[in-house]
Amino acid sequence: MEYRKLGHSGLKVSTLCLGTMTFGEADETSFMHGVGANEATSFAIMDKSLDAGINFFDTADVYGNDGLTERVIGKWFTQAKRRDEVVLATKFRFRMGEGPNNTGASRRRIVKTVEDSLRRLATDRIDLYQIHMQDIDTPEQETLRALDDLVRAGKVLYIGASNYAAYRLTQSVMTSEHQGLERFIALQAQYSLVTRDIEREHVPACQAHQLGIIPWSPLAGGFLTGKYEKDGAAPAGSRLDKWKQRYAGFNTPRNWAILEAVKAVAAAHESTPAAVSLAWLLNKPAVTSVIFGARSVAQLDDNLKAAALELSEADMQQLDEASAFELGYPYGFMKDVQSRW
Repeated sequence: MEYRKLGHSGLKVSTLCLGTMTFGEADETSFMHGVGANEATSFAIMDKSLDAGINFFDTADVYGNDGLTERVIGKWFTQAKRRDEVVLATKFRFRMGEGPNNTGASRRRIVKTVEDSLRRLATDRIDLYQIHMQDIDTPEQETLRALDDLVRAGKVLYIGASNYAAYRLTQSVMTSEHQGLERFIALQAQYSLVTRDIEREHVPACQAHQLGIIPWSPLAGGFLTGKYEKDGAAPAGSRLDKWKQRYAGFNTPRNWAILEAVKAVAAAHESTPAAVSLAWLLNKPAVTSVIFGARSVAQLDDNLKAAALELSEADMQQLDEASAFELGYPYGFMKDVQSRW
Protein backbone atom coordinates (compact mmCIF):
# COMPACT_ATOMS: atom_id res chain seq x y z
CA MET A 1 0.00 0.00 0.00
CA GLU A 2 1.26 3.46 -0.90
CA TYR A 3 0.84 6.43 1.45
CA ARG A 4 0.61 10.06 0.36
CA LYS A 5 0.56 13.37 2.17
CA LEU A 6 -2.93 14.82 2.29
CA GLY A 7 -2.79 18.24 0.68
CA HIS A 8 -0.40 20.72 2.28
CA SER A 9 -0.48 18.90 5.63
CA GLY A 10 1.97 16.38 7.02
CA LEU A 11 -0.79 13.78 7.42
CA LYS A 12 -0.13 10.59 5.46
CA VAL A 13 -3.01 8.45 4.26
CA SER A 14 -3.29 5.29 2.19
CA THR A 15 -4.07 5.74 -1.49
CA LEU A 16 -7.23 3.71 -0.94
CA CYS A 17 -9.77 5.03 1.56
CA LEU A 18 -12.46 2.80 3.02
CA GLY A 19 -15.86 4.38 2.47
CA THR A 20 -18.34 3.27 5.13
CA MET A 21 -21.69 4.47 3.79
CA THR A 22 -22.89 0.86 3.52
CA PHE A 23 -22.11 -0.01 7.16
CA GLY A 24 -25.19 -0.88 9.15
CA GLU A 25 -28.62 -2.13 8.14
CA ALA A 26 -30.65 1.03 7.67
CA ASP A 27 -34.44 0.97 7.87
CA GLU A 28 -36.84 2.03 5.13
CA THR A 29 -36.52 5.73 5.98
CA SER A 30 -32.91 5.77 4.75
CA PHE A 31 -31.74 5.96 1.12
CA MET A 32 -29.37 3.11 2.03
CA HIS A 33 -32.17 0.74 3.03
CA GLY A 34 -31.58 -2.70 1.57
CA VAL A 35 -28.04 -2.06 0.30
CA GLY A 36 -26.07 -2.06 3.55
CA ALA A 37 -23.80 -4.53 5.32
CA ASN A 38 -24.69 -5.94 8.71
CA GLU A 39 -22.57 -5.17 11.76
CA ALA A 40 -20.52 -8.38 11.66
CA THR A 41 -19.65 -7.90 7.98
CA SER A 42 -18.80 -4.23 8.59
CA PHE A 43 -16.43 -5.24 11.39
CA ALA A 44 -14.77 -7.86 9.15
CA ILE A 45 -14.29 -5.30 6.36
CA MET A 46 -12.67 -2.80 8.73
CA ASP A 47 -10.39 -5.48 10.21
CA LYS A 48 -9.22 -6.68 6.80
CA SER A 49 -8.80 -3.14 5.47
CA LEU A 50 -6.38 -2.26 8.25
CA ASP A 51 -4.55 -5.55 7.82
CA ALA A 52 -4.15 -4.74 4.11
CA GLY A 53 -2.57 -1.36 4.88
CA ILE A 54 -5.59 0.94 4.51
CA ASN A 55 -5.33 3.51 7.31
CA PHE A 56 -7.96 5.97 6.04
CA PHE A 57 -11.69 5.54 6.83
CA ASP A 58 -14.39 7.97 5.68
CA THR A 59 -17.89 8.30 7.05
CA ALA A 60 -20.60 10.93 7.71
CA ASP A 61 -23.21 11.65 10.35
CA VAL A 62 -26.07 11.13 7.86
CA TYR A 63 -25.04 7.64 6.74
CA GLY A 64 -27.72 5.19 7.85
CA ASN A 65 -30.47 6.17 10.24
CA ASP A 66 -29.72 8.81 12.87
CA GLY A 67 -25.95 8.30 12.80
CA LEU A 68 -26.11 4.53 12.31
CA THR A 69 -22.81 4.16 10.44
CA GLU A 70 -20.90 6.27 12.96
CA ARG A 71 -22.32 4.10 15.77
CA VAL A 72 -21.18 0.93 13.98
CA ILE A 73 -17.66 2.33 13.66
CA GLY A 74 -17.68 3.49 17.28
CA LYS A 75 -18.65 0.02 18.48
CA TRP A 76 -15.86 -1.49 16.38
CA PHE A 77 -13.35 0.99 17.85
CA THR A 78 -14.45 -0.05 21.33
CA GLN A 79 -14.18 -3.77 20.63
CA ALA A 80 -11.19 -3.93 18.27
CA LYS A 81 -9.04 -1.39 20.16
CA ARG A 82 -7.56 -0.14 16.85
CA ARG A 83 -8.56 3.54 16.92
CA ASP A 84 -4.98 4.82 16.75
CA GLU A 85 -4.34 2.88 13.54
CA VAL A 86 -7.07 4.81 11.70
CA VAL A 87 -7.07 8.26 10.14
CA LEU A 88 -10.76 8.92 10.75
CA ALA A 89 -12.72 11.29 8.52
CA THR A 90 -16.35 12.20 8.99
CA LYS A 91 -18.66 14.89 7.64
CA PHE A 92 -21.41 17.27 8.78
CA ARG A 93 -23.82 19.67 7.09
CA PHE A 94 -26.99 17.80 6.10
CA ARG A 95 -30.16 17.58 8.15
CA MET A 96 -30.14 15.53 11.32
CA GLY A 97 -33.52 16.00 12.98
CA GLU A 98 -36.33 18.51 12.77
CA GLY A 99 -36.12 22.25 13.27
CA PRO A 100 -34.45 25.16 11.48
CA ASN A 101 -31.05 24.73 13.20
CA ASN A 102 -30.61 21.00 12.61
CA THR A 103 -29.11 21.52 9.18
CA GLY A 104 -26.39 23.74 7.73
CA ALA A 105 -22.96 24.90 8.83
CA SER A 106 -23.60 27.66 11.36
CA ARG A 107 -21.42 27.91 14.47
CA ARG A 108 -24.32 26.69 16.60
CA ARG A 109 -24.82 23.65 14.38
CA ILE A 110 -21.14 22.75 14.15
CA VAL A 111 -20.72 22.79 17.95
CA LYS A 112 -23.56 20.28 18.17
CA THR A 113 -22.62 18.04 15.26
CA VAL A 114 -19.04 17.51 16.38
CA GLU A 115 -20.10 16.48 19.89
CA ASP A 116 -22.73 14.11 18.47
CA SER A 117 -20.21 12.50 16.10
CA LEU A 118 -17.56 12.14 18.81
CA ARG A 119 -20.07 10.37 21.04
CA ARG A 120 -21.30 8.02 18.31
CA LEU A 121 -17.76 7.25 17.14
CA ALA A 122 -16.56 6.61 20.72
CA THR A 123 -13.45 8.73 20.19
CA ASP A 124 -11.89 11.89 21.58
CA ARG A 125 -10.98 13.45 18.24
CA ILE A 126 -11.84 13.47 14.55
CA ASP A 127 -8.77 13.40 12.33
CA LEU A 128 -10.41 15.03 9.29
CA TYR A 129 -13.68 16.94 9.77
CA GLN A 130 -15.36 17.84 6.48
CA ILE A 131 -18.27 20.06 5.60
CA HIS A 132 -20.45 17.81 3.41
CA MET A 133 -21.53 20.65 1.09
CA GLN A 134 -21.18 24.42 1.11
CA ASP A 135 -23.93 26.28 2.98
CA ILE A 136 -25.08 29.34 1.07
CA ASP A 137 -27.09 30.53 4.10
CA THR A 138 -24.02 30.77 6.35
CA PRO A 139 -21.04 33.07 5.78
CA GLU A 140 -17.94 31.02 5.07
CA GLN A 141 -16.05 32.99 7.72
CA GLU A 142 -18.50 31.83 10.41
CA THR A 143 -18.03 28.20 9.41
CA LEU A 144 -14.24 28.52 9.29
CA ARG A 145 -14.01 30.24 12.68
CA ALA A 146 -16.11 27.51 14.28
CA LEU A 147 -13.91 24.83 12.72
CA ASP A 148 -10.79 26.72 13.78
CA ASP A 149 -12.04 26.67 17.38
CA LEU A 150 -12.52 22.89 17.18
CA VAL A 151 -8.95 22.44 15.99
CA ARG A 152 -7.63 24.63 18.80
CA ALA A 153 -9.69 22.61 21.28
CA GLY A 154 -8.18 19.36 19.97
CA LYS A 155 -11.53 17.86 19.01
CA VAL A 156 -10.65 18.08 15.30
CA LEU A 157 -7.14 17.79 13.85
CA TYR A 158 -7.65 18.80 10.19
CA ILE A 159 -10.54 20.23 8.19
CA GLY A 160 -11.76 19.59 4.66
CA ALA A 161 -14.57 20.36 2.25
CA SER A 162 -16.86 18.32 0.04
CA ASN A 163 -19.19 19.22 -2.81
CA TYR A 164 -18.04 22.84 -3.03
CA ALA A 165 -18.20 25.11 -6.06
CA ALA A 166 -14.68 25.99 -7.19
CA TYR A 167 -15.18 29.72 -6.58
CA ARG A 168 -16.40 29.09 -3.02
CA LEU A 169 -13.52 26.72 -2.33
CA THR A 170 -11.01 29.35 -3.47
CA GLN A 171 -12.74 32.06 -1.41
CA SER A 172 -12.61 29.79 1.62
CA VAL A 173 -8.87 29.16 1.29
CA MET A 174 -8.19 32.88 0.85
CA THR A 175 -10.34 33.76 3.88
CA SER A 176 -8.42 31.31 6.04
CA GLU A 177 -5.07 32.60 4.86
CA HIS A 178 -5.95 36.28 5.30
CA GLN A 179 -7.46 35.80 8.76
CA GLY A 180 -5.03 33.25 10.14
CA LEU A 181 -7.63 30.49 10.43
CA GLU A 182 -7.25 26.77 9.87
CA ARG A 183 -7.80 26.05 6.20
CA PHE A 184 -8.98 23.06 4.26
CA ILE A 185 -6.38 20.44 3.39
CA ALA A 186 -8.62 18.38 1.12
CA LEU A 187 -11.60 18.37 -1.20
CA GLN A 188 -13.86 15.33 -1.36
CA ALA A 189 -15.61 15.38 -4.72
CA GLN A 190 -17.42 13.10 -7.14
CA TYR A 191 -14.83 11.96 -9.66
CA SER A 192 -14.65 8.92 -11.93
CA LEU A 193 -14.18 7.94 -15.55
CA VAL A 194 -17.90 8.63 -15.95
CA THR A 195 -17.93 11.95 -14.07
CA ARG A 196 -14.90 14.13 -14.86
CA ASP A 197 -16.47 17.58 -14.39
CA ILE A 198 -14.08 18.65 -11.62
CA GLU A 199 -11.23 18.68 -14.14
CA ARG A 200 -12.55 22.01 -15.45
CA GLU A 201 -12.04 24.15 -12.33
CA HIS A 202 -11.61 22.10 -9.15
CA VAL A 203 -8.48 20.18 -10.09
CA PRO A 204 -6.54 23.34 -11.06
CA ALA A 205 -7.78 25.10 -7.91
CA CYS A 206 -6.70 22.20 -5.70
CA GLN A 207 -3.29 22.11 -7.36
CA ALA A 208 -2.85 25.85 -6.89
CA HIS A 209 -3.84 25.77 -3.21
CA GLN A 210 -2.32 22.39 -2.35
CA LEU A 211 -5.55 20.60 -1.49
CA GLY A 212 -5.61 16.83 -1.79
CA ILE A 213 -8.50 15.48 -3.84
CA ILE A 214 -10.42 12.56 -2.36
CA PRO A 215 -12.77 11.18 -5.05
CA TRP A 216 -16.08 9.69 -4.01
CA SER A 217 -18.16 7.36 -6.19
CA PRO A 218 -15.04 6.35 -8.18
CA LEU A 219 -16.91 3.35 -9.59
CA ALA A 220 -19.96 5.43 -10.57
CA GLY A 221 -22.30 3.71 -8.16
CA GLY A 222 -20.98 0.31 -9.22
CA PHE A 223 -21.39 0.86 -12.96
CA LEU A 224 -17.62 0.55 -13.52
CA THR A 225 -17.33 -2.79 -11.75
CA GLY A 226 -18.12 -4.54 -15.03
CA LYS A 227 -21.15 -6.46 -13.83
CA TYR A 228 -23.52 -4.43 -16.02
CA GLU A 229 -24.20 -5.20 -19.67
CA LYS A 230 -25.54 -2.93 -22.38
CA ASP A 231 -29.31 -3.30 -22.93
CA GLY A 232 -29.48 -5.57 -19.88
CA ALA A 233 -31.11 -5.09 -16.49
CA ALA A 234 -29.01 -4.40 -13.41
CA PRO A 235 -28.17 -7.60 -11.50
CA ALA A 236 -30.70 -8.41 -8.80
CA GLY A 237 -29.63 -7.12 -5.42
CA SER A 238 -27.10 -4.63 -6.78
CA ARG A 239 -27.22 -1.00 -5.73
CA LEU A 240 -28.22 0.13 -9.22
CA ASP A 241 -30.97 -2.50 -9.25
CA LYS A 242 -32.57 -0.54 -6.42
CA TRP A 243 -31.70 2.85 -7.90
CA LYS A 244 -33.23 2.13 -11.32
CA GLN A 245 -33.54 5.76 -12.36
CA ARG A 246 -29.84 6.32 -11.76
CA TYR A 247 -29.00 3.17 -13.72
CA ALA A 248 -31.06 4.45 -16.64
CA GLY A 249 -28.94 7.60 -16.59
CA PHE A 250 -25.83 5.53 -17.30
CA ASN A 251 -27.32 4.18 -20.53
CA THR A 252 -25.41 6.42 -22.97
CA PRO A 253 -22.98 5.58 -25.80
CA ARG A 254 -20.17 7.36 -23.96
CA ASN A 255 -20.61 5.34 -20.77
CA TRP A 256 -20.72 1.98 -22.54
CA ALA A 257 -17.60 2.98 -24.49
CA ILE A 258 -15.90 3.79 -21.18
CA LEU A 259 -16.86 0.42 -19.75
CA GLU A 260 -15.58 -1.37 -22.86
CA ALA A 261 -12.21 0.39 -22.54
CA VAL A 262 -12.01 -0.39 -18.82
CA LYS A 263 -12.66 -4.08 -19.48
CA ALA A 264 -10.02 -4.14 -22.22
CA VAL A 265 -7.36 -2.64 -19.94
CA ALA A 266 -8.38 -4.99 -17.13
CA ALA A 267 -8.02 -8.01 -19.40
CA ALA A 268 -4.57 -6.87 -20.54
CA HIS A 269 -3.42 -6.68 -16.91
CA GLU A 270 -5.32 -9.79 -15.77
CA SER A 271 -7.08 -7.51 -13.32
CA THR A 272 -10.64 -6.29 -12.75
CA PRO A 273 -12.64 -3.31 -14.07
CA ALA A 274 -12.98 -1.97 -10.53
CA ALA A 275 -9.23 -2.04 -9.94
CA VAL A 276 -8.55 -0.33 -13.28
CA SER A 277 -11.10 2.42 -12.57
CA LEU A 278 -9.57 3.13 -9.16
CA ALA A 279 -6.00 3.01 -10.48
CA TRP A 280 -6.90 5.50 -13.24
CA LEU A 281 -7.90 8.02 -10.58
CA LEU A 282 -4.72 7.44 -8.58
CA ASN A 283 -2.76 8.57 -11.63
CA LYS A 284 -4.64 11.87 -11.87
CA PRO A 285 -3.21 15.21 -10.67
CA ALA A 286 -3.83 16.19 -7.02
CA VAL A 287 -5.63 12.93 -6.19
CA THR A 288 -4.40 11.67 -2.81
CA SER A 289 -6.72 8.84 -1.87
CA VAL A 290 -9.75 7.25 -3.54
CA ILE A 291 -12.81 6.33 -1.50
CA PHE A 292 -14.33 2.96 -2.29
CA GLY A 293 -17.22 1.17 -0.65
CA ALA A 294 -17.68 -2.51 0.08
CA ARG A 295 -20.69 -4.49 1.23
CA SER A 296 -18.71 -7.71 1.55
CA VAL A 297 -15.16 -8.92 2.11
CA ALA A 298 -15.17 -10.18 -1.50
CA GLN A 299 -15.85 -6.65 -2.79
CA LEU A 300 -13.07 -5.37 -0.56
CA ASP A 301 -10.63 -7.88 -2.03
CA ASP A 302 -11.57 -6.81 -5.55
CA ASN A 303 -10.94 -3.12 -4.79
CA LEU A 304 -7.66 -3.80 -3.00
CA LYS A 305 -6.16 -4.92 -6.31
CA ALA A 306 -5.99 -1.29 -7.38
CA ALA A 307 -3.23 -0.56 -4.87
CA ALA A 308 -0.74 -2.73 -6.77
CA LEU A 309 -1.97 -2.05 -10.31
CA GLU A 310 0.36 0.05 -12.45
CA LEU A 311 -1.20 1.55 -15.55
CA SER A 312 1.01 2.53 -18.48
CA GLU A 313 0.83 5.82 -20.37
CA ALA A 314 -0.91 3.91 -23.16
CA ASP A 315 -3.50 2.58 -20.69
CA MET A 316 -4.16 6.07 -19.35
CA GLN A 317 -4.49 7.48 -22.87
CA GLN A 318 -6.94 4.76 -23.85
CA LEU A 319 -9.09 5.44 -20.78
CA ASP A 320 -8.82 9.22 -21.15
CA GLU A 321 -9.94 9.08 -24.77
CA ALA A 322 -12.85 6.75 -24.06
CA SER A 323 -14.07 9.01 -21.26
CA ALA A 324 -13.48 12.34 -23.01
CA PHE A 325 -16.21 14.87 -22.24
CA GLU A 326 -17.46 18.21 -23.52
CA LEU A 327 -15.50 20.98 -21.85
CA GLY A 328 -18.21 23.58 -22.38
CA TYR A 329 -17.73 27.33 -22.48
CA PRO A 330 -15.33 28.98 -21.82
CA TYR A 331 -13.04 25.97 -21.38
CA GLY A 332 -13.48 24.57 -24.87
CA PHE A 333 -13.07 28.05 -26.37
CA MET A 334 -9.88 28.68 -24.43
CA LYS A 335 -8.41 25.30 -25.36
CA ASP A 336 -9.15 25.82 -29.04
CA VAL A 337 -7.80 29.38 -29.16
CA GLN A 338 -4.73 28.51 -27.05
CA SER A 339 -3.74 25.80 -29.52
CA ARG A 340 -4.07 28.07 -32.58
CA TRP A 341 -3.08 31.55 -31.38
